[in-house]
Amino acid sequence: MKPNIVLVITDDQGYGDLSCTGNPVLRTPHLDRFHDEAVRLTDFHVGPTCSPTRAGLMTGRHPGRAGVWHTIAGRSIVRQDVDMLPEILRDAGYATAMFGKWHLGDNFPYRPTDRGFDHVVQHAAGGITQQPDFWGNDYFDDTYLVNGEPRKFDGYCTDVWFDQALGFIEDHVDESPDRPFFCYVSTNAPHSPYNVARKYAAPYEGKVPPHVARFYGMIANLDDNFARLRGGLQRLAVEDNTIVIFMTDNGSSCPMVDGQTGHSTESFNAGLRGGKNSLYDGGHRVPFFVRWPAGGIDGGRDVEALSSGIDLLPTLIDICDIESTRDFDFDGVSLREVLHAEEGEASRWPRRFVVDSQRVLNPVRWRDSAVLTERWRLVDGKALYDIYADRAQQNNLADDHPDVVRELRAEYEAWFDRVYADADQPIPLFLGDPQGPDTVQLNSHDWRYPSGQTDVVWNQGQVRQGLALTGFWEVDVRRPGRYRVELHRWAREDQEHTAPDNVPLELDRENVDPTYAWFYEGGNDLELTAARVSLGEIEVSQPIQKADQQSVTFELDLPAGYNEMRAEFTLASGETVGAYYVYVTKLPDVEP
Repeated sequence: MKPNIVLVITDDQGYGDLSCTGNPVLRTPHLDRFHDEAVRLTDFHVGPTCSPTRAGLMTGRHPGRAGVWHTIAGRSIVRQDVDMLPEILRDAGYATAMFGKWHLGDNFPYRPTDRGFDHVVQHAAGGITQQPDFWGNDYFDDTYLVNGEPRKFDGYCTDVWFDQALGFIEDHVDESPDRPFFCYVSTNAPHSPYNVARKYAAPYEGKVPPHVARFYGMIANLDDNFARLRGGLQRLAVEDNTIVIFMTDNGSSCPMVDGQTGHSTESFNAGLRGGKNSLYDGGHRVPFFVRWPAGGIDGGRDVEALSSGIDLLPTLIDICDIESTRDFDFDGVSLREVLHAEEGEASRWPRRFVVDSQRVLNPVRWRDSAVLTERWRLVDGKALYDIYADRAQQNNLADDHPDVVRELRAEYEAWFDRVYADADQPIPLFLGDPQGPDTVQLNSHDWRYPSGQTDVVWNQGQVRQGLALTGFWEVDVRRPGRYRVELHRWAREDQEHTAPDNVPLELDRENVDPTYAWFYEGGNDLELTAARVSLGEIEVSQPIQKADQQSVTFELDLPAGYNEMRAEFTLASGETVGAYYVYVTKLPDVEP
C-alpha cells in the first residue's frame, strides 16, 4: 500500500519560533519530540509570504510561473491549467482532505474543492478576519466553509482544524483501510490577529511583550494539537506508513518591541536575519521536519542540502511511486536521495534557485529578490553574502567577488524571463459556469487595482472603516444571458449591521488581541448617492434615494467571454468607492 501523507503547515511561524531550534522562551515539547525523530532539512526555503509558498508547494513550480506573486489583488490565484498536488494524488487513488487555510483562490474554478480535494473545511482568503472570510469570525466559535457551504463550529480555530483532520483520518481508516489518504492541515495560526485563550499566553506573560506572549501562546496551542494528531495516527496504527511533514510558510511575523525605545526588533530567529517578507534568510528559510518510518525516513538526522518548497511535489511523487498521465512541468526536484542520505553525506549539492517577493500588481525585474546557492546569497542583485561563514548576513562581499555577482545576476535574468513570461495573461473568475455555484461572490480582496492605487480592501477592519478604494475583477462569463448583480457595502451575512451605532461583536476580550479590536467593532455607513456597474462596453448606473441604503441590485444581459468588471458606489462627497461585496447570479433563460 502506498504511504499516507499528512502535511502540517503553520502560518507566519519563523525558524526560531520553536524550542527545538533554540528559542529560549517558547516551549514546544511535542514538536521538539517530532524534530528529534524526524529528518530535518536545515537549509529549506519557501516564499517570504503566504500565497507564494503555498503555490510552490502545491504545484512544484516557482510561484510566479503558477500565477502567484502576491497575497491579494487576484495575484494569489493559481492558474487553472496548472496541475496541483491534490489532483495528482487523487488521480493516484488517494482520498484527499484539507483543513484551514488555502489562499490560492476563493472562487470557482480555483477553490480547493475544484483542485483535487474531496473534503474541505476552510476559512476564506489568507486568514480569519480577512474581507472574504465569513463576517465577524474572530477565531472562536466561527463559521467556516465545508465544501463551499457555511457551517458554524464550536471552539478555537486551530482546535477545529485538527479535530476535523482527526475525524477525517479516523473515518477513512475505518471505512477504507486499504486506500491511502492525503490530509493537509494548513493553520491560520499564528498569523495575526494574535487571538488565543489566555491559558496558552499566560506562561509567557512578563517574559516577552504582550503581543509576543499571545503569539507564543498560539504556537503552544499548535504544539498540543500536533501531539493529538500524532496520537491519533498511533492509535489507528497507521503512523509507521504515514509520511508526516511539519513546516511553516515564511519567516516570523511577530517582532519584539524594545520596552525603553518602543522600537521594533527581531524576536529570536536562530541567528537568521529578517522576518516575514524579508529577502534575507530569516524571511524564507523555515523549519521542515519529515518522518516516514516504513520508508526509512526517520532517526533524527539533519540534512543540510539546499532545498525548497517547490521540491515537495516532485519529492512526494517520487517517494510514493506515483504514476500519472499528467504532463508534469516542475521547477523543483526530488529530494529522495538526500532524505535517505546519512547525516552530512548530502550536505552539498549543485543547487540554486531564486526567491522573490513582488507584492505588486505586475512583476518588476529585480524587485525584492534573492538568488540562492549552497554558499552564496545575492540579495536584490547587489549584496552578496557567504552563508558558510556569515549565517546572519552581515558582511556584504559583492566587491570582493564580482565574478560571483555577475554569474548570479545572469541566473536571475534568465529566471525572471522564464518565470514571468505569462504574467500578463488573465486569471479570470468564472460567472455562470454550469459546474460552479449558482451565485458567485466577488470580493474586494481580489480587485485588480488601478494606477496610483497600491492596496485593496482586504480585511474586515477596512470594510468597517469604509476605505474609499476601488478596482476591477477579471471575469469570464461562461454563459450569455440575464444576470442579477448585487452591490453591497456590507457582507450579506451581516444583515443586522446598523453603523455607526452598531452593536460590537460579543468578544471574549481576554482572548482577543487588542491591537486588532478595530477588526470587530464599530464601522461607518457610507452616504451612497449612486451605483454603477460596467463590463466591457456595458455600463449601467442608478441613483440611490434612501439615506440609509447600503446595497443596490441590477439585472443585466451579459455576453459570454472575458472582460473586466467594475462595481462601484458614488459617495455624497463625490468620491468613488468599490462595492466590497458583489453577488452575481445567472437567471433562468426565458423561452422566446
